Amino acid sequence: MRHRVAGRKFDRPGDERRALLRGLVGDLIRHERLKTTEAKAKEVRPIAERMITLGKDGTLHARRQALAYIDDKDVVKKLFDDVAPRFGARPGGYTRIIKLGPRLGDGARMAQLELVERGG
Repeated sequence: MRHRVAGRKFDRPGDERRALLRGLVGDLIRHERLKTTEAKAKEVRPIAERMITLGKDGTLHARRQALAYIDDKDVVKKLFDDVAPRFGARPGGYTRIIKLGPRLGDGARMAQLELVERGG
């Protein structure tokens, strides 16, 4: 029984799973839109929201915490300089998941994860 067991494993060992989620969060911040499976989108969403909240904080400590999770300095710079200021008055809910339907190859349920207030 899975009572009180949170998170999905994606049939990967822990280090690969963490690397997958870190990459997806970085890509979401870089491109502000991401097309992936529904399950991965649901796992990435709370992590991305936490990163945007760190960006809103704007302190050096918050920047270092974001850099500890996202490897790319350019993505963290974009997070703190461009993305987070757009959500200054919003208390949360920075992303949305739009369900797209099944993938042609294997029938996996696809979704688009995007920032609510996207830039031009």
